[in-house]
Parts: sequence; structure tokens; C-alpha cells
Amino acid sequence: MVSFIARRLIVSVLLLLGAAFIMYQLTALSGDPLEEYYQSRLPNREQLMADRIERLQLNVPAPLRFFLWLGGAAKCLIPFANACDLGLTAQGQPVILLLPQAMTATLQLVTASTVLAIIVGLVVGIVSALRQYTTFDFVMTFISFLLFSLPSFWVGILLKEFIAIGFNDFLSDPVVTPIWIVVLAIVSGLIWLGLIGGDLRRRLTVFAVSGVATAAVLTYFSLSNWFTHPNIGPVFFPIMAAGIGFVISLLIAGIHNKRALLTAGIQAAIAYVCYFALQGLLNISSIYTLMILGLITIAVAWVSGYLVGGPDRGVNIRVGIFTSLLCAGLILIDRLMQAWPTYSNMSAINGRPIATVGSQTPGLGGDIWIQGVDTFTHLLLPTLTLMLISFAGLTRYARAGMLDVLSQDYIRTARAKGMPERVVIVRHAFRNSLIPIATIVASDFGALLGGAIITEQVFAFSGMGAMFQRGLTLPDPNPVMGYFVVIAISAIVFNFIADMTYSALDPRVRVRA
Repeated sequence: MVSFIARRLIVSVLLLLGAAFIMYQLTALSGDPLEEYYQSRLPNREQLMADRIERLQLNVPAPLRFFLWLGGAAKCLIPFANACDLGLTAQGQPVILLLPQAMTATLQLVTASTVLAIIVGLVVGIVSALRQYTTFDFVMTFISFLLFSLPSFWVGILLKEFIAIGFNDFLSDPVVTPIWIVVLAIVSGLIWLGLIGGDLRRRLTVFAVSGVATAAVLTYFSLSNWFTHPNIGPVFFPIMAAGIGFVISLLIAGIHNKRALLTAGIQAAIAYVCYFALQGLLNISSIYTLMILGLITIAVAWVSGYLVGGPDRGVNIRVGIFTSLLCAGLILIDRLMQAWPTYSNMSAINGRPIATVGSQTPGLGGDIWIQGVDTFTHLLLPTLTLMLISFAGLTRYARAGMLDVLSQDYIRTARAKGMPERVVIVRHAFRNSLIPIATIVASDFGALLGGAIITEQVFAFSGMGAMFQRGLTLPDPNPVMGYFVVIAISAIVFNFIADMTYSALDPRVRVRA
């Protein structure tokens, strides 16, 4: 293992150096950074040109200039030296000072998109495989191919038009008309019908129950002015917490495991008590308070799962941890919802909370919850844009992987032995279907980082894509190389993680020297 890691690091460093040299030369040779001054009539034109030549070291040939840049970049490897130097921009700003903010915004955007795409893509792909050749499978296949063929900039423009502008207009008079309630109820019924399946009687029951439930919820939202004052509330919270506990127990332990159900019920009850007990603390919380509360949540779940666990404590501990974390997420979502009216009515927002440009509202102020809502509203559209594009490919791979696994001999053997279908799917098929996905996610993350350049431009998002675009337009190699370093290192790290994940998922694969 040590020798494998060492070899991968050496090869990765050599690839990084070679790619960096090529990128620097292509950027340096793509144009003249002094072109804007040639036709200028400014009295200090010569001084401005001399300053730019000095800042960008234009009096040094491009190949030698790369090694000067590389010498400054190598100082970043010296810990605690504070000597990292990635050069200056054409305006005289150190790239090392511009990079952290741009990197944080872009990685935040791409990470959120990747996580959502993985979750939604896996769920939809696996359900499509389990419902092969049904209406749900055909519809999801059509949607996946449609999204896969769409350019990201067009998806972004459509989202700006129909989600941002449309929803902001809707909030001026947030009433769902009866026609829309009926349409959305039918759509919801069809979705759940495709997910659940079964015989005709079961299908009709699922369609009717889901349709009526959707209509009731939309009617309640419309009458209670929920869209402008959203909340989960003390009534819906225990219902949702109990549902989370039931689903987690069903997936991990099975419905007949009473101890797992008890563990999940205990976590849901604790979460309901904390919903009331922590409101005062959450009003004055910081990010560090939330991190401490998260650690306490995991510890309490682990202890309760261990005490209730019986002979199979590991399963019950997992049930307790997943249930407690998801219920804790409900509490945080509810608290963010409580900040929504205050945020929407702030003068900088002016009743139109869904942002179409930028990564944050300038000079907004407010506590952690106001800032959290502001981050959410600005990340929503670009995250959806990248997520929809990535979701299309992941859904197809997840479906194909699950279908391939379901045709294997050991799946037929498991079913022949009388194992419950949940055990066959969750414990045997699901893990092995993730093996090809582990490799795809690594490359997909790099593709999303590259696609973020276009998406950031559509939404005027101040991230690394904007910095790259400005550097390439001038041209200015230093900010371009700052972007390249982050992208290249991220791609290398994620491919390395994919190799390790592949080995962990498939016991037949062993990393050898």
C-alpha cells in the first residue's frame, strides 16, 4: 500500500508539472498583455506599460518565466513559512490573496452539485433498474438523455427565467390556484406510482393517497401563507422525524428488527425534545456551536444504539447515527426557514430572495442564519444547473450497474436461499453496483470544475471560473495558473480517493506494490 501511494504521488507530480508547463505556455502565447496600451492616448502610457512589464515579468521569455513562477509556487509546500507566491495579476494584486475566496466559492458550488447529483442520481438510477421497462424507467431515461444533451449555459438561463424570476413574482401573491393543485397532485401521484409499483389495486391506492396528500399540503401552504413564512413546525416535525427513523430502519436493518426501530424511535424523540430546547441556543449560535452540537449528536446516537443494540449492535448504531443526523438536519432547516421572512424583507433583498447573479449580497450583514439563507439563495440556481447536467450521466451508470449486478449468479443464489428482497438489494446488489460509480464520480468532479467556468459566467458568480476567464482574456498567466493548480490537485486527489474506494467496495481488488 505504501509503495502504491508513493508511486501514485510521483506520477501525479510529474503529470502536474508537465501539464502546468503546457498551460503556462499556451496562456502566455495566446495574446499580448500590452495590447490595450498600443492605441491608448494616456499621457502616462509608457509608465503603465513599464509597470505591467515588471509585474508580469514580460521581459523574460515565457519558458523561463514558467520556472520563475514554479519557484514561487514551490514555496507553498514549506509549512508555516508564509512564503507562498503565485505571482501578481496585471492589476498588481497577489494571486495568493485572490485564490482563497474564489476557491471557496467554486468548491462550495461544485461540492454541493456533486453530492446532490450522486444522491439523486443513485436513487433514480437504482429505482429505474428495479422498475425496468416500466413507465417510470422510460420517463427517467428520456429525462436523463435530454439533460445530458443540453448545454449548461442554456439550462442556467432557463432556471433564471422560470425558477428565479417566476418564483420571485409568485411571492408577491403566493396563492396556489385550484388548477395548479390538481395538476401537481396528479404529477405527484404518477411519480409515486412509478416508484412504488405493484399490482393494479396497489397502484391505484398509491396514486390516490399521494395525490390527495399532495393536494392537502399545497392547500395548507396556500391558505397559511407558508411560502412567505415557511417552517416545519412542532406538528410536522415529529411526523417527518418518525418517517426518517422508519425509512432508515427499513433500509439498514429491516422492518422486523424491533431493536433498530426502537433505536430510531429514541433518536426521533430526542430530536423532538431538542427542537424546543435548542431554539434559544440556536438564536445565538455560530458555526463552531453547530459543529459541537453535531459531535454531541453523533455521540448520543452511538451510545443509544450500543445500549439498545443487543447481539447486532453495529447495525443499530448505524441506524441511530443516520437517524439522529437527518433529524438534526431538520432542526437546522427549520431554523433557516424562520430566518426567511426577515431575509426577504431586508432592503437589499426587496422581496425577491432567489438571486440570479453573484455569490452573495454585498453589505447584507445579519447573523449566521441570515448569511446561511443568503448563501442558499445564491447557490441554488448554479448548483441546480451543474447538478442536472451531472445527474443525467450518473443515473445511466447507476441503472446499468444495478442491472448488471442483478443478473449475477450470487444474486440468484441469495434469492434462492430465501433472503428478503431488501437484504438482496441493499446488502448485496447495492454495494457492488457502486463499483463503477466510484470511478465516474472522480472524473465527474473534474468535469464539473471545468463546467463551472461557463456556469459562473451565466450567474456572475465570483469564483475561480471568473478569475480564469479574466486571466485568459488579457492574457495574464498568473491567475490562470492559480486556477489550474487548484483544478489539477483536486482532480488528482479525487482520482486517488476513487482508487481507494474501488478497493474498499470490491474485496477482490487489492492494491499491491
